[in-house]
Amino acid sequence: MTAILITGVSRQLGARFARSLAARDDLDVIGVDVLPPKYDIGRTRYIRADIRNAAIGRLLSGSGVETVVHLGMVSSPAETGGMAMMKEINVIGTMQLLAACQTSTSVRRLVVRSTAGVYGASPRDPARFTEEMTARVEPRSGFGRDAREIESFVSRLARRRPDLVVSVLRLAELMGAHTDSALAGYLALPVVPAPMGYDARLQFLHPSDAVTALELVAGADHPGTFNIGAADVVTLRQALAVLGRPAIGVPERLVAPVAAVGRRTGTADMSADRIDAVTYGRCMDTSRFAAATGFTPQYSTRAALEDFAAGLRPGRFRAPRLGQLAAGVIGSALGPARPAARAGSAGDRRA
Repeated sequence: MTAILITGVSRQLGARFARSLAARDDLDVIGVDVLPPKYDIGRTRYIRADIRNAAIGRLLSGSGVETVVHLGMVSSPAETGGMAMMKEINVIGTMQLLAACQTSTSVRRLVVRSTAGVYGASPRDPARFTEEMTARVEPRSGFGRDAREIESFVSRLARRRPDLVVSVLRLAELMGAHTDSALAGYLALPVVPAPMGYDARLQFLHPSDAVTALELVAGADHPGTFNIGAADVVTLRQALAVLGRPAIGVPERLVAPVAAVGRRTGTADMSADRIDAVTYGRCMDTSRFAAATGFTPQYSTRAALEDFAAGLRPGRFRAPRLGQLAAGVIGSALGPARPAARAGSAGDRRA
């Protein structure tokens, strides 16, 4: 029986992948995380472990693990209580896990989850990023920035262990029924603050397709780095129309302050990298993975969005309240209101 270890099984994607593999009789699936799983992991053997601890190496050797699938990254600071802890889990945790893989005599295959966020987002981006391309503007923060460091560590391991089959999957934003992510939370707001003058192109990946992609590289040798996502794109305005969410246009200079208000109030966790993504958009070329594995997503970007929409409650706000809400949000971002201009002032003459 082949032993496979999956990190991050307390999160949605990790749990879903573990449950799918555990349904097979030929696999011994071990799931590790610091927190007990919140979602069904099927027959997976859960072991409470912190990959930042050197003990992860003893677990690999003691269980005879042949394949490691690293999904234990944090994509949002809100999950951990801040950027510093998020980086420690993502970067330090990955370094410790890779060190364990390097010294293991049983591990022969490593799969690492990465993100489309490594490409950043800017007005100078190509229509579609291929795997050989680099960011035109480096991601400023968040999971995208951490993932760039993680990928560099993985590349070094691959050079040190040429016998190890290493696959890195740059996943598009996950979207589907009950998806729990910062971007999903933003799109599900009753009224969505959207950067004025922009209509970003968005590319999604349904969680079930993400699981299929992971199974392909966990079960066969497909070394390399691959973009994974649906082939089609939707614009931000089209996405909001599908979701039945009205938008408030926010001037570009106020987008960051409005996002800061959202983080403070807990209504939306939009970090700088995600703000860039919903402003300028980002799209990947996914042909390499299709050619290597024959993978074809079952859900298009639009279908994944519609699946997410089916699980949402109807928006609570309609047009008569948009102006009032916009004034409140933007006013909070700007700070205390200034005193009204006196009659006959320059402001009145211009009006």
